[in-house]
Amino acid sequence: MKILIARMNHETNTFSPVATPLAAFGCNGPNHGEDALNENKGMQTAMAAFIDAAEREHAGIVTPISASANPSGPVEAAAYDAICDAIVAAATGCDAVMLDLHGAMVAENSNDGEGDLLERVRAALPNAPIAVALDLHGNVTQKMIDNADVIVSFKTYPHVDMYETGAHAARLLFDLIHGKAKPLIAWRQPPLLTHTLRSATAEGAMKRAVEAARAAEADGMLAVSVLSGFSLADIEAPCISVVVVSNGEREQAEAVAERIARQIWNDREDFVYRSAPLAESVAQAAALAHGADKPVLLLDHGDNCMSGGTCDTMDLLEEALKQKLEGIVSGPLCDPQAVAALMAAGVGSTVTVTIGNKVASSAVIPRPPVAVTGVVRALTDGEYVISGPTYTGQRAFMGRAAVLDTGTVKLVMTERTHEPWDLGVFESVGIDPRRARFLLLKSRMYCRPVFVPIAAALVECDSRGVTSSDYGLFKFEHVKRPVFPLDAQTEWAPTNEAS
Repeated sequence: MKILIARMNHETNTFSPVATPLAAFGCNGPNHGEDALNENKGMQTAMAAFIDAAEREHAGIVTPISASANPSGPVEAAAYDAICDAIVAAATGCDAVMLDLHGAMVAENSNDGEGDLLERVRAALPNAPIAVALDLHGNVTQKMIDNADVIVSFKTYPHVDMYETGAHAARLLFDLIHGKAKPLIAWRQPPLLTHTLRSATAEGAMKRAVEAARAAEADGMLAVSVLSGFSLADIEAPCISVVVVSNGEREQAEAVAERIARQIWNDREDFVYRSAPLAESVAQAAALAHGADKPVLLLDHGDNCMSGGTCDTMDLLEEALKQKLEGIVSGPLCDPQAVAALMAAGVGSTVTVTIGNKVASSAVIPRPPVAVTGVVRALTDGEYVISGPTYTGQRAFMGRAAVLDTGTVKLVMTERTHEPWDLGVFESVGIDPRRARFLLLKSRMYCRPVFVPIAAALVECDSRGVTSSDYGLFKFEHVKRPVFPLDAQTEWAPTNEAS
């Protein structure tokens, strides 16, 4: 048996001005062949689980590509074609396919990145079973449903079950191959744009939906996935979905999908996040710091690179300085020009540079860069190894990194947008984040498993960036209307088809 295993991960924010060329995938482009296998082998990705499952079956493994990029703007057409072409070209002679996909890719030449890829793979291998692992924030389409035999998504956010999801999908694929199961997919998609901050699986309506999915699996369904969708994509339906895989039982699968989708629709208000004014959030953080012996986290979720943020909006830092907060550690701020200036000046130099607010976007009002003066404390290559629990063991690349110390704030600046997955973001440049009074992180959720344990409190701060929770900032032109919460009076009646 010969199995095609590949990874194509990108969550596309169509409002983001951050470009997505082929070089954005990986350190400087995707890995191919043996390098693609080695990049995932032993890691906590779905592709790693696929590899392990195929090896247990003593199957031949073909790994044409592993391509993963931080969320950003639409994928350049040449990059999308290169990734898809590599996967399709490798399909010849394969007996089965396992794909580690995100589910919310939009390219310059495709509004349905995963669906169009799966359609091509199915055309190349019409009789081969295809299993797909998806991110919880995938935007499911009919084309994806039509061209896969097994679909399973993450059940955690922050995502700490990527490997487990791949293992689940692989198990169902091999059960199909060995005649132990006949996977059949049903799905529903209510017209609901969820907020990412309401898709955390440890609380609220999303927790209840995932619990319902797990209960349905315990009651006999092969897999039940709740995908909250990624709403900052101006496509037809960037909405929440329920995907059910049954063992050949169409009626039961449809009933489960409909029941959970109806539960979600009844809970729709709980999937909406309404931000406090930024000044109010910073004042709250200041109050929480009184008497605290640990840092207070201020999460700048309006400029979060893991949703396509530029990582260069200065709203939160400016407000913190305006309210005279001290003992601040902030970052990573993406500003290649400032990094270059600090590199040229050298460690120990006192410099004045303009930082941030340099990447223009149609979604936010332009603001001038901010001039700051400080001492260059560190200059590094910006690389470190993630300690976990997300992407454990993988090497992270921030581009070159520099630390500017103004006396009030230690600012970590990088050449690339970067999520603070790990204390290594700061420790790799000589900063102990535990010693800060305030930690200003450009993050929404992924920092929490690592930074919450070292913090006294957490405050969510919504800057006017391209990942803001204020949908009023964004001009949705292609989303099918009506849709909640853009249209408050939206109604929905489940049917036997997704709607």
